[in-house]
Amino acid sequence: MKRLIKRKKALMVTLAQCGNVVRGSINSVCGKCNRANCICEKKSPTKAYRLTYKDSRRKTRIVYVAKDRLPEVRRLLVNYSRLRETVEILIATNIEIFKKRAR
Repeated sequence: MKRLIKRKKALMVTLAQCGNVVRGSINSVCGKCNRANCICEKKSPTKAYRLTYKDSRRKTRIVYVAKDRLPEVRRLLVNYSRLRETVEILIATNIEIFKKRAR
């Protein structure tokens, strides 16, 4: 039981360290016409980046991402992935603690 509580405290610390997060994915599109597989994409070196995500009503939203902010958005996506993974482990740990206390 002490091992589970120690793990839970460590997971809570990890959650606090996740920092800012964003859910979604980054897509690049042609800078001229904004279609993903357009012929002008081959001619134009310009790419536009977009963050695509679903809001609370499950509606797809798209946000423009400036090229200089791309590393920041990627870091936020990694933080979200780490947060989600940690929450899943925390849930499993809490269930184990609940089972042990019920006995």
